[in-house]
Amino acid sequence: MKNEGIEGTERFLSPDRGRGLRAVRHFAVGELVFACPAYSYVLTVNERGAHCEHCFTRKDDLYKCGKCKQAYYCNVDCQRGDWPMHKLECVAMCAYGENWCPSETVRLVARIIMKQCDMCHQRIVTELPFRPVSHAHKATWWPAAVWYHLYLDKMDNEKEEMNQADIAALHHFYSRHISDLPDEQALTELFAQVNCNGFTIEDEELSHLGSAVFPDVALMNHSCSPNVIVTYNGTVAEVRAVQEINPGEEIFNSYIDLLYPTEDRKERLLDSYFFTCQCTECTTKSKDNEKMEIRKLSSPPEPEEIRSMVRYAKNVIEEFRRAKHYKTPSELLEMCELSQEKMGTIFADTNVYMLHMMYQAMGVCLYMQDWDGAMSYGEKIIQPYSVHYPAYSLNVASMYLKLGRLYLGLERKTQGVKALKKALAIMEVAHGEDHHYVAEVKREIEEQK
Repeated sequence: MKNEGIEGTERFLSPDRGRGLRAVRHFAVGELVFACPAYSYVLTVNERGAHCEHCFTRKDDLYKCGKCKQAYYCNVDCQRGDWPMHKLECVAMCAYGENWCPSETVRLVARIIMKQCDMCHQRIVTELPFRPVSHAHKATWWPAAVWYHLYLDKMDNEKEEMNQADIAALHHFYSRHISDLPDEQALTELFAQVNCNGFTIEDEELSHLGSAVFPDVALMNHSCSPNVIVTYNGTVAEVRAVQEINPGEEIFNSYIDLLYPTEDRKERLLDSYFFTCQCTECTTKSKDNEKMEIRKLSSPPEPEEIRSMVRYAKNVIEEFRRAKHYKTPSELLEMCELSQEKMGTIFADTNVYMLHMMYQAMGVCLYMQDWDGAMSYGEKIIQPYSVHYPAYSLNVASMYLKLGRLYLGLERKTQGVKALKKALAIMEVAHGEDHHYVAEVKREIEEQK
């Protein structure tokens, strides 16, 4: 079945994976496979004033909404274009003032409901085209009831509390402005699909800009060795080849961060997407030894010592995730440093758990404007990243980009330009040569001549 609107691809039943997308012609590395406008999207609150609410353009001279004073636009055309969705929040923000605080997921779900109501659809959940949930069941579509039970079966106490809080927030902030909200089961189904199939729109440094639903992108199945990569041009998702793709080959995207070893990736995929990955990378575990490198010691650690340290690493990563909501930056940095010190007794600096905490420490340093500290961590991270991640990884490009900009800010011109050029080489493939992020980096390099 040829995929409507996506020339050069077709939908098909992928063996052991259910519905999928495959090429019907050759795609070269860096070639655009397809582009997909967002079905629904929302700009994150933290980027208001820096990006246009409608097209996500980053600029300084944005115009403020005259009613709520919180949404910003490039011009009148963008404001008018966004009004069918913004009117929902504009009225609520005016009514609640500083007490208006729904989560980003709640905001996105409200917009989906509003859009479907505007289009006079009778069903809210099951008509949304989302990616398959499981590779194991060979199904092309998961009915709402299956979604509901799968999601509930996988929900731990924390997720259930979050789900109930989201539904309560939707009612609290939007029930007066959406005349006919779905019942609780339908909302649980919708939140399940959005949590599983929603996409994070990111900038060139992988900073969070917003959340969206991209139906055609959701058609692709997962692989830990993907042959395409998804980037964003405003509110449009662009899918480009990062490997040669021949006619008849399935098109694979990655649903998760690929830094981690096989066991961690499988755990994350099972927890979030309800399937056990059987891709080549997961069956061969070809990169696991490098990713889990142990420090060379005169007396090598025992297997149980290594397993114990892995458990500690996973616990501290989760503890840090929670701590970001209540600890100060200084406390977070200390947490990173202490965990690295402990893990470093067994793990090499190139071990992915060490790299994870280095990356967190770099982020804290950037927030605290400790540029030397951030640069030091970036220099430790970049080479292992280049080994552990696949070719044309956005994680590697963003790290080179951050390092390049840090170097230039610290007046280390030669190193800065070199790092920016390495970022650019990846971005020209991943984003496309005509992307405005690519143009910005080229301009930064040109300014140093």
